[in-house]
Amino acid sequence: MAEAAAILLGAILVNNIVLVQFLGLCPFMGASSRIDSALGMSAATAFVLTLSCAASHLVNNWLLVPLGLEWLRIILFIVIIAGLVQFSSIVMRATQPALHESLGIYVPLITTNCAVLGVALLSVNEQHSLAASLVHGAGAALGFALLLIIFAAIREQQDDSRILPSFRGPAINMITAGLLALGFMGFTGMN
Repeated sequence: MAEAAAILLGAILVNNIVLVQFLGLCPFMGASSRIDSALGMSAATAFVLTLSCAASHLVNNWLLVPLGLEWLRIILFIVIIAGLVQFSSIVMRATQPALHESLGIYVPLITTNCAVLGVALLSVNEQHSLAASLVHGAGAALGFALLLIIFAAIREQQDDSRILPSFRGPAINMITAGLLALGFMGFTGMN
């Protein structure tokens, strides 16, 4: 239980995939302009990220390693991720059509989100058990969701604030991301 808690907190705060590993920056900077879209993107990414970690662990340990086909790891992991994204898109379209419409192109782009593939590869490289892979995937997803939601809330505030024109848009977003990264660096000693 202590190992699971350490993996979970480590993935959320200490080794956050966006601010420490620098993975998943495109949805972080692009898709997180409104809180409602950040929540939807977070949920879809969390589903895909967590399940892809577990599925990648199973495929790696039951298929690739026994057959000596580790060189196919990235290709098969991308196929797994693409299948999970398609499944989540179908479920989202059926249950939350307005959210699916508002996210638009960002849902299929989860397939190319380097954070999802990166977490699956990190989990396999660290030789986690199946349970630890699930916890690692869930922790990375929670850390990703936390940052998407925080960044979306800050961006909504920026839209309503008086900011110099030269600092609007990407400039203030980069400054904000840097300040968030500095804040998360405070968790470095926890691990």
